[in-house]
Amino acid sequence: MFFPEGQIQVQLYGEPVDMRKSFDGLSALAMHGMGQNPLSGQLFVFINRRATQIKVLYFDRSGFCVWAKRLEAGRFLSDWRAVRSREMDWTALKLLLEGIEPGRQRKRYRRTK
Repeated sequence: MFFPEGQIQVQLYGEPVDMRKSFDGLSALAMHGMGQNPLSGQLFVFINRRATQIKVLYFDRSGFCVWAKRLEAGRFLSDWRAVRSREMDWTALKLLLEGIEPGRQRKRYRRTK
């Protein structure tokens, strides 16, 4: 994913998502669940219930793209109760992908030797 960082809008879906969904299912969630146009060029972020998988849906002028990441240890989120559908910036998405939650002191996982 190569984007001009200052121009990217990121929409986080605030409920757990079935990770079996792909292009059509995720674009339907963006349209009906978030009230956004999936063809707008924004990034739409979806996380599963256990917060171990994340998918990012975006439209790049020629078609939909889905980027996925699955953690082997740890979680993207510590608590679903604090998550709401919202707009975030590119930096917040990068922090989320690295497992850094603002206001949380513990690391996502512990390194084993």
